[in-house]
Amino acid sequence: MAVPPTTVRLDELAVPVIGAPMAGGASTPQLVAAVNRAGGLGFLAAGYRDAAGMAEQIAQVRALSGRPFGMNLFVPAAPGDRDAVAAYRERLRPEARRRGVTLPEEIGPDRDDWDAKLSVLLADPVPVVSYTFGLPTAAEAAAVRAAGSLQVGTVTTPAEARAAEAVGMDALCVQGPEAGGHRGTHRVADEPDGAPLLDLLPAVRAVTALPLIAAGGLGDGPAVAAALRAGAVAVQLGTALLRADESGAPAAHRSALTAMPETVVTRAFTGRPARGLRNDFIDRYGRYAPPAYPEVHHLTRPLRAAATSDADTTAMHLWAGTAHRLTRPGPAADIVARLWHSARG
Repeated sequence: MAVPPTTVRLDELAVPVIGAPMAGGASTPQLVAAVNRAGGLGFLAAGYRDAAGMAEQIAQVRALSGRPFGMNLFVPAAPGDRDAVAAYRERLRPEARRRGVTLPEEIGPDRDDWDAKLSVLLADPVPVVSYTFGLPTAAEAAAVRAAGSLQVGTVTTPAEARAAEAVGMDALCVQGPEAGGHRGTHRVADEPDGAPLLDLLPAVRAVTALPLIAAGGLGDGPAVAAALRAGAVAVQLGTALLRADESGAPAAHRSALTAMPETVVTRAFTGRPARGLRNDFIDRYGRYAPPAYPEVHHLTRPLRAAATSDADTTAMHLWAGTAHRLTRPGPAADIVARLWHSARG
């Protein structure tokens, strides 16, 4: 069993940059290792993988990097409204026929292999574990702490920050509305707070002394510097790394980041609020999508897979933060180094 160091300190990273855990394939072991080489902290994403797939990626990172890294877990949600999901299915049927795919008629309970993943991380701990879409129970957090892992809770409001501290988190990832991909609200039905990251950071600092990681719209050096001045000990980069050589993002997604002008928050693809590049699918269906996750995620999966296979950016889920047009290609270590150099002035 690989025992993680218990002395990981987010405020002592050589470069205070964390590679965001991007579920669905964008975060790769190679990307984690590259962020580590730059002096930051790389993160894997366990979301949408089973426990065995998560363990395999952990092994790959260990083979590539001897530095600390993190693993992010999706906290399971309560079941969504079956009738609302069924109504959305009917709305999407013409789209499915056009694309020659079949929508799932029955979507059973899905906890994202939560219990098995926790068992893996307790038996073979990693240095840092973070949580999105909610929090573990106090007993689960205590077990992960006893295994030696630092724990980070994703929060979008001061109230969520209080809850994260109460359950035993060691640090908080404060996610502003500028962030690409899913907002980390603790309840599926919650409408995300619109307070900008630079306002959210001091609001969270007012209710907790835990170390804060800033996330959302950090695409250049001045933005990184501003987040650190606002009270964060590190910044988390996601969209900024999507065009990196080591990213697993599809080519069409990479190209769209600078070709498409606008992002919008939508439930159209998964039932949870998520920021992505605005396209026809969002405009056509976003208003009808119910707050039901992961049911809507499973419902639209065949449509998203077909659009991705066709490189059809009018219907792909193209997660992106507000600074997407600032993204650059190249090695991830160079991207991190360039942003940090610019942030330091």
